[in-house]
Amino acid sequence: MDKAFAHFKKVDSALYEIALQVELKELVKPEDPFVDLVESIINQQLSDKAAASIFGRFKKLFPREQISPEKLLKLSDQKIRKAGISFSKIKYIKGIAKEIKDNKLNLISLEGLADEEVINELTKLKGVGQWTAEMFLMFTLGRKDVFSTGDLGLQNAMIKLYKLKNKPNREKILEISSKWSPYRTIASRILWKSLELK
Repeated sequence: MDKAFAHFKKVDSALYEIALQVELKELVKPEDPFVDLVESIINQQLSDKAAASIFGRFKKLFPREQISPEKLLKLSDQKIRKAGISFSKIKYIKGIAKEIKDNKLNLISLEGLADEEVINELTKLKGVGQWTAEMFLMFTLGRKDVFSTGDLGLQNAMIKLYKLKNKPNREKILEISSKWSPYRTIASRILWKSLELK
């Protein structure tokens, strides 16, 4: 984290100043990438509060809250729907569970792939788009240099931080974020946190 902050101080004083005002904890890699991917899909297009509430109810459907592909496939769609998960998301998470159960998908093996290869593999799965794959890279695989140009929170944080008059297009986002490399994941986390500041 110190190296990242030193880098931001050198290349972007605005980001560095805001970095000093937010509290970032060291990321801990999740034990099970399957559970993490399922949670990412369930959380799509939901506020943090709603997502946490729905995922909490979902976990309670499993004995001792231990989620696995096999146990997920045994649950009825109706039961999962009652936890607040849409039928389309149920189809996606069950599809991924089946791929794993049938040995067609090994999320652990993604560790050895480059970022773009991981995105290519994950976006082959129904329900996993670019954003979900990027979140998987950041939070599940702990990759240090990922930036999600399509993330609305990051866009809003950039508008606020750099006092932009309009929503930045992809070229503008890349122009600003490229200087944060090789610590763009940490920059992203600072930007998300900055939205909580008054």
